[in-house]
Amino acid sequence: MAQRFFIETLGCPKNQVDSDKLAGKMLADGMQAADDMGQADVVVVNTCAFIEEARQESIDTVLAISDENPNAELVVTGCMAERYGTELAEALPEADQVAGFGVPVSIGIKPGAPALPTFDLLNLPRPASDRPWAYVKIAEGCDRACGFCAIPTFRGPQRSRSIESILTEVDELQAKEIVLVAQDLASYGRDQGQGTKDLVKLVEQVAERTDWIRLLYLYPSELNDALIDAICATQVPYFDLSLQHVSPPLMRRMRRWGDGQRFLERIAAIRTREPSAAFRSNFIVGYPGETEEDHDQLIDFVQQAELDWCGFFSYSSEEGTYAVDLDGEVDSHLMHERLAELREIQDGITANKRDEMIGQTVKVLVDEPGIARSTREAPEIDGIVAVPIDLPAGEFTTVTIAGALGPDLMAEGVEGTEVFEGEPSS
Repeated sequence: MAQRFFIETLGCPKNQVDSDKLAGKMLADGMQAADDMGQADVVVVNTCAFIEEARQESIDTVLAISDENPNAELVVTGCMAERYGTELAEALPEADQVAGFGVPVSIGIKPGAPALPTFDLLNLPRPASDRPWAYVKIAEGCDRACGFCAIPTFRGPQRSRSIESILTEVDELQAKEIVLVAQDLASYGRDQGQGTKDLVKLVEQVAERTDWIRLLYLYPSELNDALIDAICATQVPYFDLSLQHVSPPLMRRMRRWGDGQRFLERIAAIRTREPSAAFRSNFIVGYPGETEEDHDQLIDFVQQAELDWCGFFSYSSEEGTYAVDLDGEVDSHLMHERLAELREIQDGITANKRDEMIGQTVKVLVDEPGIARSTREAPEIDGIVAVPIDLPAGEFTTVTIAGALGPDLMAEGVEGTEVFEGEPSS
């Protein structure tokens, strides 16, 4: 009887892609996917190590799985395994194996446990998506040196995939929406001597193969006119901008490009081209040296920019980063006060943006019975559009927005409209 496996994925969409590829490899090796963790012979935990909270969740998950299915072979992989290999193996005797990204770590392996094979996770094939949408990772690693981020220390320098390999994966996924992801998406192809030009070419070619294409994590300095035009041409004018802060002195301490004024000008220019454009960003609160003036500048920016979606995160001191040795530590209580203030402001902005949708007729992709999204909502990240339960999952349809509740919208089916099957977005 074939061994059964179960994969528990933590962290960002990029980790989900890794898990999908790992599942495809295990299926190709003759294993079977288990519907329930308790039925699995092998349980893989794909961990996240971005900030302290994520690391603690990863450890808690491993311990919980060990208790729930003590007979399964427990494999810990992902960012924590790559970043803390030996230390993690010693701290988690519950794990049978601790392994990095496709390359086994030669520690923490219990006697008798089989060695994991070496493979190129980035370019592994994947099975067809079991959802109407799918993430596609187009590059691994990052060449930037942001003061707060440890990712380059364990993910390595940027390594872009070929356009041909990405297009093959898009075809095999058979998804209605493709979401391109990478640590530094807009720099795709730079390690091959191209940069943003290659991303524009990729976006155009992926758009020919799927109904919707969405881009996540765009570094603002790389968002040039050609890329903006390419995104707008896909008819999914969704801009996920990695801004992190807006105060010029703090941005320099972060080793980041840009400031609030430049960002506002770029956003305004996009809205002039495409008034229906939706925007998302994330900001770090409490970075070493953040003053009350810096915080006030961020508040002003949030109020002026009126982004559709914003995430605010407290600074996490990460070993091996530039910021770990900076002075000006922000008191944790003050940090949480600033977070609460920003989140309250943004919640109001997001609610107003959603209220503006009431009465509009929009095209949506039904992800599952009763739940859909328009071009304004990225999967698993933003709000949803609640739709009639009888609308077929996996298809496009037209609905009228009848109400809003915080980040979510409530919609009614449009009488007499047809379901769009594989029809390009309009």
